[in-house]
Amino acid sequence: MIQFSEENLKKVNELISHYPEGKQKSALLPVLHIAQQQFDNWLDVPVMDYVASLLNILPIEVYEVATFYSMYNLKPVGKYMFEVCRTGPCMLRGSDDIIAYIGEKLGIKPGETTSDGMFTLKTVECLGACGYAPMMQMGKYYREHLTKEKVDEIIEECRTQSVNLN
Repeated sequence: MIQFSEENLKKVNELISHYPEGKQKSALLPVLHIAQQQFDNWLDVPVMDYVASLLNILPIEVYEVATFYSMYNLKPVGKYMFEVCRTGPCMLRGSDDIIAYIGEKLGIKPGETTSDGMFTLKTVECLGACGYAPMMQMGKYYREHLTKEKVDEIIEECRTQSVNLN
């Protein structure tokens, strides 16, 4: 059965309390973040249905939001997700080449995860850091002015961190 931890349920109820009765849908975005964090960094249909039931809204209302925003994952993703900006300024500075290079290096295409579950490559729209193009987001962090050499360093850094964590 899908259920938030006691701590997360308290957070959700606190978020809902910020809105007037009947307007609990306003808490949807942060509640989806909590759900994604608790349930292995992705939102499957039963999780989205659970969120809908908590907010007393229709499941389709949750699906519409989760499919619209690139920050929500609708399938399992790797431990490290490379979200490479593909909008104009980054593209002009070589993001297409960076996307292709990451794909070659990891043996995956955008939207795919490596067989070891370590890396996912995702292309996204503007991340608001055009002056640092080409760039990508990794969780909470931006990696900027990307080159093939920097990509190699980032991949090695992730592999080293993963080894140190085990």
